[in-house]
Amino acid sequence: MRRGAAAAAAALLGLGAAWLVGRGFESRGRLLSAAELARYRGAPGDPGLYLAVLGRVFDVQRGRGHYGPGGAYSGLAGKLVGRFYDENGAPTEALRQAEAAIEEALKFQEESEQRKQQFPPCNSEWSSAKGSRFWCSKQSGGVPRDWAGVPRKLYQPGSRGSHCVCVRTTGPPWGQPEPAEHGDRGDLDHPQLEEYDGCHPLAQQCVLAL
Repeated sequence: MRRGAAAAAAALLGLGAAWLVGRGFESRGRLLSAAELARYRGAPGDPGLYLAVLGRVFDVQRGRGHYGPGGAYSGLAGKLVGRFYDENGAPTEALRQAEAAIEEALKFQEESEQRKQQFPPCNSEWSSAKGSRFWCSKQSGGVPRDWAGVPRKLYQPGSRGSHCVCVRTTGPPWGQPEPAEHGDRGDLDHPQLEEYDGCHPLAQQCVLAL
């Protein structure tokens, strides 16, 4: 599995554990082997309904509609998701690697959200008669803000493709609060941006005819 995919998978597991805690599912304190945990699948005669995520075992009896036999997530119940603790309850290297992957994925998620705040996606539409139209508003891309911006092509490092984003045209660049040093052009001079040919550089709308 590639590093990014592994980080994403670990982050999903970590978020899954956080979701269970947030919904009030209790984490069992005692250690269980994989064989012992397999007895807790919620079937008739089973002692309970447990689910393990990153080595933490949760009592999900209250959610048996989802995790019990016939439920959408019944395949997860009673199974140890990885080997993250040894027989003494000490964390293993596998758990440390998973936690590092979770941290990396959450950091990437935070950076992506910050980039979306800096460069919100444009509104866009296409028709066979008029071609493509991109425009910016104070709500475009689902990012409420006090500026509209102008359409630009944003290129990501290592990618040949681009997508339309709205770019602030006044004030200092993102994260640099001193306008006197950098000028009053917002993020227009960002190196990963490119203007659309045939569109006015300060227009809030750009139409690319067929």
